[in-house]
Amino acid sequence: MNWLTSYVRPKISALVNRKDMPDNLWQKCGSCSQMIYQKELELNLNVCPHCDHHLRMPITARLEMLFDGGEYQCIELPQPAVDPLKFKDKKKYTDRLKEYQAKTSEKDAIKVAHGKIDGRMVVVAAFNFAFMGGSMGMAVGEGILAAAKLAVVQEAPLVTIPASGGARMQEGILSLMQMPRSIIAVDLVREAGLPYIVILTDPTTGGVTASFAMLGDIALAEPGAIIGFAGARVIKETIREELPEGFQRSEYLWDHGMVDMVVPRKQLKKKLGDLLDLLMSKKPKASVLQLADKSEPAELPPITKA
Repeated sequence: MNWLTSYVRPKISALVNRKDMPDNLWQKCGSCSQMIYQKELELNLNVCPHCDHHLRMPITARLEMLFDGGEYQCIELPQPAVDPLKFKDKKKYTDRLKEYQAKTSEKDAIKVAHGKIDGRMVVVAAFNFAFMGGSMGMAVGEGILAAAKLAVVQEAPLVTIPASGGARMQEGILSLMQMPRSIIAVDLVREAGLPYIVILTDPTTGGVTASFAMLGDIALAEPGAIIGFAGARVIKETIREELPEGFQRSEYLWDHGMVDMVVPRKQLKKKLGDLLDLLMSKKPKASVLQLADKSEPAELPPITKA
């Protein structure tokens, strides 16, 4: 090996192959396969400008989109026992948690924020799908309960935004116990006479769908979101039948009465504000007409013979 290969070539390669551009400048649409400039995608609220496909949205961007001026406050959530089952698959559960905490800068898969939406105080519990697929463990159950209690204290509506693959298998039966706990949280809000609204995003599956996600007073869904309990492939293999086109998509659920509205992301904040205004207003939106006095029987017209 001479000085050309050992010294000159590495220097030239370093100059020619230098990466001056980051790797995440472009993103591929999962529907039309078009490449989208990342900045353009962010400005369009993670909606493909070519086919209107709704890509998954980072939790921080979603909260900024919903709250007035993008301003909100997050609360500190109770911390349950970590790894109560001492679970280990390819790696320890504690190591997996640390990995996702470092990757997302979040403690777990849920964030509880409060602020104003269309000028009205609202509590929002949003799932972070980037954290272990938004799986629901004990920390998520604590978060939903904390959100419900905060809504009751503030006399504010509660909005949940699930994006989850279901219960967290590393916590076993303890993760399944979060299903009834989340229903208790919903009951707290309802007993206080406050609205509870769910915004179903892609994906909403498993134990999340089987609990609080389907209990909203009003259920909104983003276009094209996968919403269901078991996966479509599992259902197909179980019943041994072809599934309808668009099965488990939000539009299919709307057609069959499972959700109330399918709302494009750009219209979501306004639609949510309008609904909260209707549900929380104590005065009617229009003048009330007086009914006719029915205390005295109305005079019948005289009967004439033909």
